[in-house]
Amino acid sequence: MKRMHIHVAVDDLAASIRFYNALFGAEPTVHKPDYAKWMLDDPRVNFAISQRGARPGLDHLGIQTESAEELAELKQRIDAAGLAALSEEGTTCCYAVSDKHWLQDPSGIAWESYHTLDTAPTYNTAPAAVAANPDSCCAPASGAISEAACCAPAPQRVQLIARKNIEATVSRERKSRD
Repeated sequence: MKRMHIHVAVDDLAASIRFYNALFGAEPTVHKPDYAKWMLDDPRVNFAISQRGARPGLDHLGIQTESAEELAELKQRIDAAGLAALSEEGTTCCYAVSDKHWLQDPSGIAWESYHTLDTAPTYNTAPAAVAANPDSCCAPASGAISEAACCAPAPQRVQLIARKNIEATVSRERKSRD
């Protein structure tokens, strides 16, 4: 069974954790210095907060699958609709290793479909990789933060996804005319 995923960027992690503990009536299932996650069953949601976003507010939405087969079904649906997606295998983000497919909705909201494979000791990729590219999607909060969401594709990748969506739409329209 799939689970809705919501990631919100916050300014004050401690105050936000107190607020969401009261709202959900539960403690986070994952609590790190820069991140917290609640795996709720009612409603069935993976709700995460972090201080990693460019600004407070909605960071990204997603669908968490429980199996590689469910993720493959979602990818087939994405492909059948002609939507461009950025696929990542074994990527580290949010203290987890996952296979993912990133999309952007027509309003520019980042969506990830993913299957978590394992936990990870770090928030994102290896520190050396982040230091080499401070504009990476999961840059440390104390360093340079890109305009992209904490885990969402960097702006160049988002532009590529948007361009692929436009190209796919044009291609479908041409085929329907022929």
